[in-house]
Amino acid sequence: MQPTVKPKNLNFSSGPCSKRPGYDVRALQLDTLGRSHRSALGKKALGLACSETARILGLPETCRVGVVPGSDTGAVEMALWSLLGARGVDVLAWESFGSGWATDVVKQLKLADARVLKADYGAIVDLTQVNFDRDVVFTWNGTTSGVRVPNGDWIPAERAGLTICDATSAVFAMDLPWDKLDVVTFSWQKVLGGEGAHGMLILGPRAVERLESYTPPWPLPKVFRLTSAGKLSEGIFRGETINTPSMLCVADYLDALNWIESIGGVAGAIARSEANLRVIADFVAANEWISFLATDPATRSNTSVCLSVDLSAEQVKKMVKLLESEGVAYDIGSYKDAPAGIRIWCGATIETSDVAALMPWLAWAYAQVSA
Repeated sequence: MQPTVKPKNLNFSSGPCSKRPGYDVRALQLDTLGRSHRSALGKKALGLACSETARILGLPETCRVGVVPGSDTGAVEMALWSLLGARGVDVLAWESFGSGWATDVVKQLKLADARVLKADYGAIVDLTQVNFDRDVVFTWNGTTSGVRVPNGDWIPAERAGLTICDATSAVFAMDLPWDKLDVVTFSWQKVLGGEGAHGMLILGPRAVERLESYTPPWPLPKVFRLTSAGKLSEGIFRGETINTPSMLCVADYLDALNWIESIGGVAGAIARSEANLRVIADFVAANEWISFLATDPATRSNTSVCLSVDLSAEQVKKMVKLLESEGVAYDIGSYKDAPAGIRIWCGATIETSDVAALMPWLAWAYAQVSA
């Protein structure tokens, strides 16, 4: 029978992700609107975006945090073009974004000593094969495959190369070993449900040392330049952005950071996300027609949860459209490059009660389409 209880929040998109519970744009601190981002007021807000990120994440004091253009993609590209080339590089790919970084390294930067370790959707590369005498580029959580690295144990504390980690759907939702990650990038519009177009770049001391001791042989666009006269442009990591940011988006991000702190910080956000994953795991265990795309339970994402359904690709699309037309769930189809299936965002901004309400509707929609 058709369920009677619907999720109160229908926004299960994996990016931009749902706003936090109780979000109201009218509650934002908007005194920066219409002001220069270089004014004292603008710099203060942008500086807070950097310092509060570091404080709430519990970053080592040696880390720098900066706001950069181009969302997570811009932050990753900035790191790749500014840091790579000093030594060989291993690029790990098990979904579309990791594959995109491999394309950048091999076909755009054209690095001669580049090795791509690749796995199919649902699997992960053999992490024991990674060579940390080389630079290593990887995604912590595969947003389009629902496959994440299980932990940071595979990364040695002592290593010659840099670790460059795209963690856009992991930061604030997964426990990251900050001392083992030399570069971390993320965007506001993932786990925090912020707005798009701005990225966060976190640099450890080893990355800073590379920037100040190595000059890439290729020209760098202005929005990628992190150094001046051979020294790190420290202002970027105090809120002096390379180009003009949206101060409305900055206010929205600061609101999201305040909310994270109100739910118990990173630990509270992780707990909310993992509770959402448990609801889906219980549902999958009880229904043989649906399964996790991630084959190994240790590598299952607790944010971007990707599911396979024993229907044709066209039937899966019908199932997704049916749920949207019934006012149950928006934007839960799998990513365009991924195998046909369902993708449900389970980050901290999603209430567990809404995930629970969605599950009977998945069974109903499956029954309607398969019939």
